[in-house]
Amino acid sequence: MELGRQLRKVFTPREGWVFLDADYSQIELRVLAHLSGDQELIEAYRENKDIHRSTASKVFHIPFDEVTDLQRRNAKAVNFGIVYGISSFGLGQDLNVSRKEAEHFINQYFETYPAIKTYLDGLVDFAKTSGYAKTMFGRRRPVPELSSGNFMQRSFGERVAMNSPIQGTAADIIKIAMIRVSKRLLTEGLEARVVLQVHDELLVEAPPSEVEKVGQILHEEMAGAADLLVPLEVEVEQGSNWYEAH
Repeated sequence: MELGRQLRKVFTPREGWVFLDADYSQIELRVLAHLSGDQELIEAYRENKDIHRSTASKVFHIPFDEVTDLQRRNAKAVNFGIVYGISSFGLGQDLNVSRKEAEHFINQYFETYPAIKTYLDGLVDFAKTSGYAKTMFGRRRPVPELSSGNFMQRSFGERVAMNSPIQGTAADIIKIAMIRVSKRLLTEGLEARVVLQVHDELLVEAPPSEVEKVGQILHEEMAGAADLLVPLEVEVEQGSNWYEAH
């Protein structure tokens, strides 16, 4: 919400310094592309396409250049919804369409990216057998809900089983990046320091003389935090407070 964004204005660096804010672009979808091995999604990222427009083009069977803003927004909702194991009911509410229409969107998505469907189903099967989901780096999340006698609990467990390896891997990557950036700032004798990590974003305060070097370090260390089949894209901005920097 805009109110939440406005609150960022109260976060300021030390006097005379600036904030550099670096965040990953669509890290969870990039992780999904890597873990699922879906070639359509991998190629779209390797070719640096607008992933939501690309998905809309494939799902709605229309030329890339003819995708409308509404179709792109719908595709974006499906793209991110899939990561969270969204149901046709949940997607229908997000898009303000009928459950049947939302179910059609989801089915079309899985026809477009069949390896993703196979991958997500496999995650649920693995979690049912092992009792946990795990990230690319081996971190585990128990999923006892899958053995519940309650349908709603089991459904929640299935969403957790699908989401945890993806969102958890993204969380692992930003933590690795944070450690690498922090160590690099120290080893290169810079005054700049990491002051905050939230979601897929790092906030660094730096003196003006170090801004260019720190920006380079953020790009290099964050992009190199994991070896994926698709590039990790990093965007760096700066400002006199957190609001201006992001």
